[in-house]
Amino acid sequence: MKLHITNKNYSSWSLRPWVLLRILGVAFEESLTPFVGGGPQPAFLEFSPSGKVPCLVDGDQVVWDSLAIVETVAERIPETWPSEPVARAWARSATAEMHSGFATIRNVCGMNCALRVRLDDPPPALDREWTRVDALWNEGLDRFGGPFLAGPEFTAVDAFYAPVAFRIQTYSPALSAPSKDYAQRLLDLPPMREWYADALAEPWRDEDHESEVLAVGTVLEDLRTK
Repeated sequence: MKLHITNKNYSSWSLRPWVLLRILGVAFEESLTPFVGGGPQPAFLEFSPSGKVPCLVDGDQVVWDSLAIVETVAERIPETWPSEPVARAWARSATAEMHSGFATIRNVCGMNCALRVRLDDPPPALDREWTRVDALWNEGLDRFGGPFLAGPEFTAVDAFYAPVAFRIQTYSPALSAPSKDYAQRLLDLPPMREWYADALAEPWRDEDHESEVLAVGTVLEDLRTK
């Protein structure tokens, strides 16, 4: 099984199946192809039908969407989703909401693990989306008892919100104490610490991703080691 990803510093989509597979203990080969310039990435077409990552290749089976990868893994490993039906339904709904929504967070607070950023003039829609994240996280934690969103175990819904923890670390949005604590729990997971260390050590800089940050805020700190 091979998981194709791109720059760990930038790629929230790559992180989701990567951290899920690591926490579930699924053996896989990581194949990282860095971004080269903006726009379409021709090199990704060598392994991904959509020309995007992540892409999971397992023999003749190719799965090229993060949510599709999660469902493929769930066919083999039931622990991908919560076992309790109500928690599982909630987790799937929250996962789908992240997969298709929160466009302003994505566009204004792009993932850049190494940076600490002060936003200069955030749009009102950004506050509304952070408020929704905060409410959703508190609902899951309160309803299913934590410490993860749908109960005591890390599942796919936590994997889909794992990149949000890095965004919180970078942009410091105003959130409730339970949400901040949950984000920190995600950041403290060994696979998340490994991803973060790899991101800081990457030698590549993608100008499109770097300019996106400069367009919305002021970089207070850059922790990259290369």
